[in-house]
Amino acid sequence: MAYLPCVEIAPDQPANRSIIWLHGLGADGNDFAPIVPHLKAPEDVHIRFVFPHAPQIPVTINGGMRMPAWYDIMDMSIARKVDTTQLQQSAAAIRQLIAREKERGIAPEHIVLAGFSQGGAVAYEAALSHHERLGGLIALSTYLATHETLELAEANRELPILMQHGSQDPVVPEALGQHAYQWLAERGYRVDYQTFPMQHQVCAEQIDAINKWLSQHL
Repeated sequence: MAYLPCVEIAPDQPANRSIIWLHGLGADGNDFAPIVPHLKAPEDVHIRFVFPHAPQIPVTINGGMRMPAWYDIMDMSIARKVDTTQLQQSAAAIRQLIAREKERGIAPEHIVLAGFSQGGAVAYEAALSHHERLGGLIALSTYLATHETLELAEANRELPILMQHGSQDPVVPEALGQHAYQWLAERGYRVDYQTFPMQHQVCAEQIDAINKWLSQHL
């Protein structure tokens, strides 16, 4: 099977947990690799980090230029018109990576999906529709692009979800993060929603918060 190319960072001990972390538009799997040394796991938790690269595709909002993208974005309005089929295909590719982690000995309930911006939209789709219980979902500065078509899997109705957003984000306005939170909360999902005084980025304070969340759920 052909998997997405990935940057992988293995723990010193044999891995017993995995985090599959998706980058944003125009970046690649190297984008979040530098965060790994700042993520501290309990002594008995050994995490393999998997940072997949999105394919190179034309992106409408950037004049059709080819770049790493999980799906095409047709406009930057608050409604965020996107290519839903491409997004679902990317989510299917992430589910293949979940299956590979299973083959490498990681139970699904010990696998966390994380995604930033466009990668977060794919992580929502992949995690919430996955037929096996996962360990958690981390959604960073992102939005729920497929809320009208998403087929929610019963296996992940109790999925722990951490949502973080910048209150000054000019790229993905916090209103989109709040919409995702409300949509999920109305359907009974366990969502921890956090905001930080930042733009479309990651800050030290939220890394500390991610550490606390991971210590609880991994």
